[in-house]
Amino acid sequence: MTDFIAVKPEDVEYNVFENNVFKAIGDDWMLITAGDENGYNTMTASWGGMGVLWNDPVSFIFVRPQRYTYNFTEKHGKYTLSFFDEKYRDALTFCGSHSGRDHDKAKEAGLTPVFEDGYTYFAEASLVIFCEKKYADDLKGENFTDKSIIGKCYPSSDFHRMYIGKITKCIKKQSD
Repeated sequence: MTDFIAVKPEDVEYNVFENNVFKAIGDDWMLITAGDENGYNTMTASWGGMGVLWNDPVSFIFVRPQRYTYNFTEKHGKYTLSFFDEKYRDALTFCGSHSGRDHDKAKEAGLTPVFEDGYTYFAEASLVIFCEKKYADDLKGENFTDKSIIGKCYPSSDFHRMYIGKITKCIKKQSD
């Protein structure tokens, strides 16, 4: 899309997140989207991160098996992380509180899907991170060294699946 410019993955955190990836993910939220023009789903997330693993820039995301997006992250080898300006908070809230099984979340939230090379993202995003899935595994209760997390976050033992994806491309909205 012409209103986006490419950003090197290693420049994303400092230039785009204003030195605070914790706020961008934990407080401002992001949309995790997997699938393509033949079918996709998106979900709001406030857990995840970025770093370097296996000599590549990576993201790591967490999706519970009961989420509709899980089916798409399992089936597809690619996903995007879309970040938005505060004016899209209602759209993110909607996408986090409604299932794609029952709703056309993009349409109802006023978001425009963009399909590119097997990825799906949204034209309204201020930043999009494109990832190729490299690893997936379920969190396991027996592996928690701090068992209090299970009671706080997993009282039903509905542990997330973690996905690690190589960051292959980043685009950000051009400033006006």
